[in-house]
Amino acid sequence: MNTLIQEVMRWINSSDKRLIIGISGHGAAGKTTFANMLMEEIKYDVNYLNTDPYIVNSSLRKYALIDYKHKGKVHHYKMTACHPAAHHVPSLERDVLMLKENMNLRTIDTHYLKSEILSSQKELTIVEGMSVAFANPELFDLLIYFYTDGDTELERRLGRDIKERRTEINYLRQSHNERRIQYEVFMHTYSNNFDIIIKNNKEKIYVEKNAFDFKLL
Repeated sequence: MNTLIQEVMRWINSSDKRLIIGISGHGAAGKTTFANMLMEEIKYDVNYLNTDPYIVNSSLRKYALIDYKHKGKVHHYKMTACHPAAHHVPSLERDVLMLKENMNLRTIDTHYLKSEILSSQKELTIVEGMSVAFANPELFDLLIYFYTDGDTELERRLGRDIKERRTEINYLRQSHNERRIQYEVFMHTYSNNFDIIIKNNKEKIYVEKNAFDFKLL
């Protein structure tokens, strides 16, 4: 991971314009960890836009039952955050465009994330979260995508969601399979829009597509 951080830092330092980096991927794929590591390396203040507030609340999504086909079988389940319709994409695109067009932005206020003002004059903006995958790629100067396999995702979610979010373990296991299928059907194809694609599991981190000159971290 440090190799990738250094490559991105060299790209940032070589630019003479304000930049917007989009970092996305499914839950527990490593995107937030990478965003935090990158911001720790940067020696000046940057904008950080977490896109979780652009996700439709789960209390509403549970009523949105959808049909989809996977490996020849029709599934009927609630819409998860892996579906593009679960995101307020036009709102995110508007807010990123505001920063690009020299307008300051006040972020969305939520119970878990306090509103703040992002300055359009800062040299770098990092936009991180699942919603980035569904936004217009032309709004970003660099796009980085993270994903992992189903077993690794479940293991990480068991550790994170149960401890931090107090999710019930049986519900988490039951919902994981359908969530993973929706990820493969609806979200993963958007990774084609990204400049860098990173697959990681418990053993290795692979760069499957890269805008720089490296293959394995």
